[in-house]
Amino acid sequence: MNREVMGGPVPALVLGSGFNGLGVARSLGMLGVPVYLADTDTKRPEMRTRYAHPLKIAALQGDPLIRDLQVLAQTRLAGPKPVLVLTQEQTVRTVGSAQAILSPLFRFLLPPAGILDTLMHKAGFDRLAAQTGLRVPRTVQVREAADVDTALALTCPLIIKPAVHAPAYEQRFRKAYRVEDANTARELLGRILDVLPDVVVQEWIPGNDSDIYFCLQQLAVNGQIEASFVGRKIRSWPPNVGGTASCIAAPECAELSAITANFFTRVEMCGLASMEYKRHATTGEFVAIEPTVGRTDYQEEVATLNGMNLPYAYYCSARGRHCHHRSVLQTRRSSGATSRPTSSPPSTPIKSCRVGRLNMVRSGMPCGVSMIRGPG
Repeated sequence: MNREVMGGPVPALVLGSGFNGLGVARSLGMLGVPVYLADTDTKRPEMRTRYAHPLKIAALQGDPLIRDLQVLAQTRLAGPKPVLVLTQEQTVRTVGSAQAILSPLFRFLLPPAGILDTLMHKAGFDRLAAQTGLRVPRTVQVREAADVDTALALTCPLIIKPAVHAPAYEQRFRKAYRVEDANTARELLGRILDVLPDVVVQEWIPGNDSDIYFCLQQLAVNGQIEASFVGRKIRSWPPNVGGTASCIAAPECAELSAITANFFTRVEMCGLASMEYKRHATTGEFVAIEPTVGRTDYQEEVATLNGMNLPYAYYCSARGRHCHHRSVLQTRRSSGATSRPTSSPPSTPIKSCRVGRLNMVRSGMPCGVSMIRGPG
């Protein structure tokens, strides 16, 4: 039987739990979407969310993931063709390279693998930014010792980070480093090159962590922007080079939506995509730091709490439908069934959110990605 015409609600399969996957499960589940949350460890606290059914899989990347997805499509998820939602970069690489295998089994929005690979490589993104006129920091790719002197010609302080996500790097080094002088940079690059011969060195953009902004978007296959949300970091951890520790909506910087949309449409991106910016402390200019493509970002649920439900916009777009994604917290919708009992959504606007333990939003309500009241 053709799965496209079989009855019943269309489920969403979220690959990867953690705060990211939990936020997606909540964003979809609160609107009545049947959600399945898949991870290699079903004992993770996020897997106990009331908004999703837990599924154990062997891996979140590589051939074992593809095999598990093929089995799930014919067994537990047989019926209406599920929407596939990705939350991790290595999962994006795997699914992106296996689109021909998976597209008959799942609905998802991804550009061709070549576009994905270029955008997920920091030096590749730097080249695309130059082609499209997007302002980025001065950047040098370091692949061997001969490239180091060229990188050290940049103006210190410098940011040093891997050009791609690599387990060998992540086991020994931090996400990124800020170095104040050329000697320190040379020593660090030597150690990294022994493990990963693909590093980028960038000039530091003056400013604090609170000068970092982000724009989350959902793009249709034809490049139309179906949802967009602009936010600002309050803190990063570790400071200066880490991920988001707390953030807030930034409607005063709505121009970032147009800047971000111009870049992603010109490179023919579709599906979920976001861009991180830093506002230059002296000039006030927004400088693009790096994109996230093909998957949700950690700040995604912050957007949902502020009335812009990007996971739901993606879910609808993957089904070929348009959804009214704004103010979904005030007007609950149903896709035909709920996966588990859901709580009433909050009616008070959410002003800020922190990621992690012991964090609350300013309205006094629990943060969407906080574990303070359990996985919810």
